[in-house]
Amino acid sequence: MIHKKTPFKVITLLILFLSFINCKNDKTAPKKAKHKLPNVIFILADDLGYSDLSCYGQKLITTPNIDALADNGIIFTQHYSGSSVCAPSRSTLLTGLHTGHTPIRGNKEVLPEGQYPIADSVYTLAEVFKNAGYTTGTFGKWGLGYPGSEGDPNNQGFDQFYGYNCQRLAHHYYPYFLRSNQEVDSLLGNKGHGKETYAPTIIHEKALSFIETNKDQPFFMFYPTSIPHAELAAPEKDIAKYRGKLLPENSYKGYDEGPEYRNGPYESQKETHATYAAMIHYLDNKVGEIVKKVNDLGLTENTIIIFTSDNGPSREGGVDPEYFNSNGPLKGFKRDLYEGGIRVPLIVSWPGTIKENISTNHISAFWDFMPTFSDILGQSTLNYPTDGISFLPTLLNQENQKQHDYLYWEFHEKGGRQAVRKGQWKAVKYNVLSEPKKPIELYDLSADLGETNDVSSKYPEITSELTKLIETSRTPSDVFQFSSETFLNSK
Repeated sequence: MIHKKTPFKVITLLILFLSFINCKNDKTAPKKAKHKLPNVIFILADDLGYSDLSCYGQKLITTPNIDALADNGIIFTQHYSGSSVCAPSRSTLLTGLHTGHTPIRGNKEVLPEGQYPIADSVYTLAEVFKNAGYTTGTFGKWGLGYPGSEGDPNNQGFDQFYGYNCQRLAHHYYPYFLRSNQEVDSLLGNKGHGKETYAPTIIHEKALSFIETNKDQPFFMFYPTSIPHAELAAPEKDIAKYRGKLLPENSYKGYDEGPEYRNGPYESQKETHATYAAMIHYLDNKVGEIVKKVNDLGLTENTIIIFTSDNGPSREGGVDPEYFNSNGPLKGFKRDLYEGGIRVPLIVSWPGTIKENISTNHISAFWDFMPTFSDILGQSTLNYPTDGISFLPTLLNQENQKQHDYLYWEFHEKGGRQAVRKGQWKAVKYNVLSEPKKPIELYDLSADLGETNDVSSKYPEITSELTKLIETSRTPSDVFQFSSETFLNSK
């Protein structure tokens, strides 16, 4: 692994990039040569289910702006998040390593503010862009290193950061403060029980300003919104759109007083259905505003916009995924390693380069983004370890797409969980810590997308193969440990 502060030589970058746009025999190069490096806007929703968007089958909430991205680009039907909870999922995205290798493999708090940090030595997606000459910014929820730590976004390749450093504090949409790089931006109108400043709105304004400021140079903008993660809260005008239309309405009694108010525990919400729909409606509007800003600045054909989610939908703080059919046919929710916990929507729009209104069943995951963007930037020889595979050929509707041998996940809560997907086969193992020799569950996703029929006894050779992958697909971590007995061969 190269040290994060080791720069690529400028001459080498120029040679690689010129080779990328001029080599007519390079099957992975875009057919339409770009005169400039493309801008990249990466929108990451939080706890958004596979079927929470209209274009993925949602019937109760409309998402016209996100649907328009799909109409103008490509929609993935078999894309996976890095994990089934926030921090490790983001770690896989930013490091190109699955949860058996990525440094942050679980949610680990650091009090009073922040989470366990990514080390300085780790090479991140932001640094890929920085070393290619990009200005980088992130606006939203971080969760990968407390303020001033090695994992602070300013120490991991981002020139500008505005939002929540701490994912626990990001539970609250009317927080007492946000972070602007290393400074605290106090939101005085939210003092006590005040609700003057809806945090996603001010974060969004900073993001639009970043686009405007950097319109004349290549930029990478990471937009990890906290929506629709609990607690449930939205501006009144957005709630009004759905009030009385999602019956029977539910309510949630949360934490509204005391020392922990707005320090993690969720606040009460009287209209949970209307508010959840309003939050997604609000996010859809903000996506529309980002697209409009790009178009107004004349950057449309030179900007890649990605939309995805960090994991499946939660059942916390009054969120009701069963009511909204948030997972469609998928089993499980946030914290599960069944499909519902980790299969997420992915939409990529790049007008003039990606064909309009196409879909793909290519199997991909968060750790594929690093090699994909490296490919787009012309960095054909990767100088960092990765579990990912570039899916640029899929974006360009080409036939030379490499496939994963398998995908791997591990989860460090609820007794420990592991999963592997290899082709049509999915292996899941729960209670890893308490029952290390417990047999895996095996599912044939081609016939059983809902993972209802365990066929491990019917296919012993496949069961044995995937059991071996589960036992051997991780490296030890001093911080995120499984018991040594977990990986004993149980033959």
